[in-house]
Amino acid sequence: MKTLFSIKDLSSLFVVLIVSFCMLSCTRCSEPPKEPVSDSYKKKLISYREGRILYDEYSRTNNAILTKYRNGEPDSRWYWFSVEDLEGYIHYVKETAKKQHLKNPGIRIYMGKYPMNHPRNKMAKPEYAGYQTIFLVPTAQGLKQDNPNVKSRAIISTDENKNLTDMEVLNMTNLAPPPKVSTADMP
Repeated sequence: MKTLFSIKDLSSLFVVLIVSFCMLSCTRCSEPPKEPVSDSYKKKLISYREGRILYDEYSRTNNAILTKYRNGEPDSRWYWFSVEDLEGYIHYVKETAKKQHLKNPGIRIYMGKYPMNHPRNKMAKPEYAGYQTIFLVPTAQGLKQDNPNVKSRAIISTDENKNLTDMEVLNMTNLAPPPKVSTADMP
């Protein structure tokens, strides 16, 4: 009796299928190409010494007023986020902006102050109540209607980014003090 495929043909076909499967699996395992990172930040870098000038000016003016108002107790002088938290938040802002077809996503940094009765689970540490903090707000290029009197879908971009109120804000930063730090020295 003659068969359509011989054992030899089936084993060759089986080997080809296994090799193809392995090659396809390896292709899927490779990382997708990474988005290039802009180096535009380099034009905005300042030296540590220049940062110290800014820190000293703040100490001499704004912080002196805050410390006097707080009966000699200094207010927060620095705020800390891990690089991992910042990268994650930037990714969140970029991906959400992309899904919403928003242009030029960014992050605006605001000053704030924890009320004395602020919920403990909304601060990195409960002893931060009463201290100033910062929080990061996502932004995107502002959009406005071409003519507000005309009910058209024509929308044009503005130059300034606008706050995105439907996205989450980042806070829960570590800050100092507490513990107290010297208001004269930049750590």
